[in-house]
Amino acid sequence: MTRFGHATGPVVVLALPLFEEANRTRTFTVGLLRKLADRGIASVLPDLPGQNESPVATEHAMLAGWRAAFAAAAKAVGHPVHSVTIRGGSLVDHDAQLVSRWQLAPAKGEALIRELFRTAQAAGEPIEIDLNAYNDEGGPVTIAGNRIARPLLRDLNAADCAREGNVRVVRLDTDPAVADRKVEGAPLWRRSEPGDDPALAVLLADDIADWIAKCAS
Repeated sequence: MTRFGHATGPVVVLALPLFEEANRTRTFTVGLLRKLADRGIASVLPDLPGQNESPVATEHAMLAGWRAAFAAAAKAVGHPVHSVTIRGGSLVDHDAQLVSRWQLAPAKGEALIRELFRTAQAAGEPIEIDLNAYNDEGGPVTIAGNRIARPLLRDLNAADCAREGNVRVVRLDTDPAVADRKVEGAPLWRRSEPGDDPALAVLLADDIADWIAKCAS
C-alpha cells in the first residue's frame, strides 16, 4: 500500500478502476489523495492482487480475491475508514468494514465487460466466451495486453456496486446515469494515454472531505 497524510483521523482506502483504466488514472488518483492529505484526511492506495506492484499475475486475479484484499487493507488501517472508488473499483469494496462509500462514475460489471469485449473486437481479437457457462475451464483471454481469467470475467459480468449504507455517487456531467452530484471534467479512464486533471482533483477532494465530515457528524 502507498500511504498519504497523517496517521490519525479518518482514512480513505481507494480502489482504482480495473485493468488499463487503472494505468490511465493512477497519476490523477495520487494527486487526489495528496489533496485529501492537505485537508487532514489520510489515505492508502493498495495494489490489489494482479495490479501494479502485486506479485500475483493478472491472469490469476479473481473478484473474490480483490474484495478480500481490499477488506484486509481497510482492516489494517485501524481508524474510521471510508472507501473512495473509481469506475470498476466500486465492485471491490463490498466486504470491507466502512463508515461510508464515495464512488466516482461507478460502473456495473456488465457494462465494463461489454467495453472490454468491444476493445478486443476493435483490436481484431474478438473474445469467444459464454459468460453464463461456469463449467468452462478454458485458459485466460488477452484483452489490451492483459491476460484475464475466464472466471473473473464471469464474476465481473454479474457484479454490481454496493448501494446500502452511506453511499455518495459523483459522476461527470456527460454521464446520463443517476448521481448525487455531477461535475465538469474529462473521463481520464477513456484516454489512450495516462492523463491528469488537477482542477477536477481539487473539486473532488473538497467533495470527499465534505462527505466524510457529514458522515462523522
